[in-house]
Amino acid sequence: MNLRTVSLRRRVAVSVLLVLVALVIAVDRTFQGQSNRDVDLVLRDAENRAGALLLKGVPPRDVVRQLSKRNIHVTVELPNGNRFGDVPEEGQFARKNRNFGAAKFTFYADTEAISQAQVRLRKLLIMLGLGAIVVTGVLMIWVVRRALAPLDAMTSLAQAIAAGHRGGRLNPSRTDTELGRAAAAFDGMLDSLEGSEQRTRRFVADAAHELRTPITGVQAVAEALVQAPVDSPDRDQMSFLLVREARRAGRLVDDLLALAQLDAGYEMQREAVDLLGLAEAEVARTRYVAPDFDIAAEGFPVTVIGDGQRLAQVLANLVDNARQATGPQGTVRIRVDQTGFTVSDNGPGVPESERERIFDRLVRLDDARDRRSGGSGLGLAIARGVVRAHGGELTCEPSESGAVFRVVLAVTPA
Repeated sequence: MNLRTVSLRRRVAVSVLLVLVALVIAVDRTFQGQSNRDVDLVLRDAENRAGALLLKGVPPRDVVRQLSKRNIHVTVELPNGNRFGDVPEEGQFARKNRNFGAAKFTFYADTEAISQAQVRLRKLLIMLGLGAIVVTGVLMIWVVRRALAPLDAMTSLAQAIAAGHRGGRLNPSRTDTELGRAAAAFDGMLDSLEGSEQRTRRFVADAAHELRTPITGVQAVAEALVQAPVDSPDRDQMSFLLVREARRAGRLVDDLLALAQLDAGYEMQREAVDLLGLAEAEVARTRYVAPDFDIAAEGFPVTVIGDGQRLAQVLANLVDNARQATGPQGTVRIRVDQTGFTVSDNGPGVPESERERIFDRLVRLDDARDRRSGGSGLGLAIARGVVRAHGGELTCEPSESGAVFRVVLAVTPA
């Protein structure tokens, strides 16, 4: 979006000047038009009076004598060539011809007085216009400065925030005006940006804290392994610990990378995915990891268009969370229906106040258990991000027993 920026002061000044010029021209044109109509009215009146006198039998010479006045002159030309009346030679006159029988009358109206009045009016309008421009210019500087004060405040606040001074707000007294709405939107944007910045800082700090534990473990074990004698019986145990901590750090880095890709708008692969087949594959994987665990897939084949690997990751995250929550003797069911799939378990469930918070990043309801299992607290955040990237939604549904996670996707009709 390219915002067109024009000086408001210049725009107001030009607009006021154009209005004043247009007003002067309009007054001048109006006066000139009215003057022409008045002159035409005088000529028509003289014409009508001449016709009325001729009908009464008054001779043309006497008609000319009676109608000729200070500002009206009448001449007549008879068929025999005789002319009566004087043609004005000096001054400004409007003329109109009219034939009455064989006599040709010419009527002259003196417009010099009107022209002089129009000149005086134009001079007066120019003087008043210049005075109005000066007065308006002075008032405009004061009025525009006060009117644009909120914009100057916005600019100063934006510059202060860019310089690192956070927390300032405009707090408009009224939000039902143009500048009030803009100021309220500006404050809302600042609140959102600061909230996002705080969440980002908290996330970076939490991620650094999470990475510190496995990296510290890797460093300690590596140092001990280097210092241990070659024939030490503890070398195998230390090697195992080194690999475990390295894998834990690697999983956390992979999760952080997945979140970064989702935030950057990672381009998902688009293919036909059978949700029931995906669920059955997850059941097989879980039974391979935990042969005695009670897990099953239910429902009927449903096809969606999406990234099969990412959706499998969502399902694996939900199943692993359910298996960790229920323990070895737990039960997990994956049910596929027309709108997506549901993963439910018979574990302790999720408190109502935590059903939305658990989707935040680096959130654990059971911190000690998740640390032992290698969980980073990012699985549900990644799962929701993947589902939303598919145009769907992942929620934790109310349940009388255990936890129920619902995935809604755009299902492709058979």
